[in-house]
Amino acid sequence: MSGAQEPKVETVGDRLRRLRLEQGYSQRDLSEPGITYAYISRIEAGARTPSVKALRRLAKKLGVTPEYLETGSELDASDLRELRLAEQELSLRIEGNADTEALHELLVDADVHADLPAATRARIALGFEAAARGDHARTISLLSEVIDSELVLPVSRPDVYSTLGRALAASGSARDAVALFERALAEVEGAEPENLAARVRYSTYLSYALTDLGELQRAKAVVTELLAGASDSADRYTQVRLHWSLGRLSLEQAHPLAALDNFRRAVALLEATEDTVHLARAHIACADAMISAGDDLAGALHQLDEAERLLGPRAADDDLAVVRRMQALCAAAAGDSSGAEHLARQALLLAAQLPNEQGHAWWAIAEARVRGGDAAEADEAYREAVSLLEAHGSVREHAGVLRAYGRYLRSAGREREALDVFERAADVASNLQGEPASIER
Repeated sequence: MSGAQEPKVETVGDRLRRLRLEQGYSQRDLSEPGITYAYISRIEAGARTPSVKALRRLAKKLGVTPEYLETGSELDASDLRELRLAEQELSLRIEGNADTEALHELLVDADVHADLPAATRARIALGFEAAARGDHARTISLLSEVIDSELVLPVSRPDVYSTLGRALAASGSARDAVALFERALAEVEGAEPENLAARVRYSTYLSYALTDLGELQRAKAVVTELLAGASDSADRYTQVRLHWSLGRLSLEQAHPLAALDNFRRAVALLEATEDTVHLARAHIACADAMISAGDDLAGALHQLDEAERLLGPRAADDDLAVVRRMQALCAAAAGDSSGAEHLARQALLLAAQLPNEQGHAWWAIAEARVRGGDAAEADEAYREAVSLLEAHGSVREHAGVLRAYGRYLRSAGREREALDVFERAADVASNLQGEPASIER
């Protein structure tokens, strides 16, 4: 005996069709510029979800509220706004993307109705969506508007501060990132001095930004203070951030083995979590240290393979760009110059929004061309790399690419040019506070 058939749930398309027919309208009657009868037909067929703007216009013609047309219930405007925002935030968190058109409409609607909390959340969601696409300028524009709000405090919204700081650093504004994290750390220490996790989080971000500026002594002081205040009982992510800070600082100070030890500790801690993205980045950091040490390229490739597996098929372009660039360096070191340039070219395409990573990709291309004996083309690639890393790289990265270019010029018999470049590298390295310059002569 079969059970009673459950009633069919009325969709927005069903409701639109019912209301239209009840009032004697055709699809053409409801159409207007921007809302064609074909568009209305697709909504009624369930093939298209109407935009906020379309809902408002159609509801007005049908004499109902937009809330009723969309949901079948008379939610008030603020409740419906909350519902739509929650849907977009959930999509962003789970799927890594959101409907930017819907978010823009929600932002306009919230601004019109002076709904500050909703407008703030819409700007944050749009900022995160831009960050996921690697659009750092858009990320900075949107998130800079909300960090002065009392609704976005360093303790309550560290994701906003970290995303903004990362965008600032990636766009070559490391000093602005330093100022952001110094401010956030001061606010945390003033409001919740006992909140060790928050203090470690912002101290870590600050040490990264200082390292990018070449201010290694200040970065080391920040990390040392972290170690004094932390303990073995600190939560897992607090320990991860400490090891990551120590590893990054060791790498900047040309101690790759010490860096690798700390990155491996971060990997071990992250393996007990479901945070595959940060675990993948920890494997990438291990590969970076191994490549810097120069004695375990097979191990570096294993780390990169594991990172790519963890990132999955929907890996962010900026993560994948780093993986490809490091794979290119390994291929070049193994003598596969054509494979190395192919991988580095992939990195260059993936890094379309990342001038710093573009500089590294050109550097990898230059190394591949040197290995392949293409001197003229290598020179052009080195020049591109130097130009980009001078404007967008850290002090260490700028000095490093100059040293590499100098070695190339020397090997090409261009001794006078090589000496000039080594001199530039020495001048740049002198800005590294806490690392003695080591320049070839």
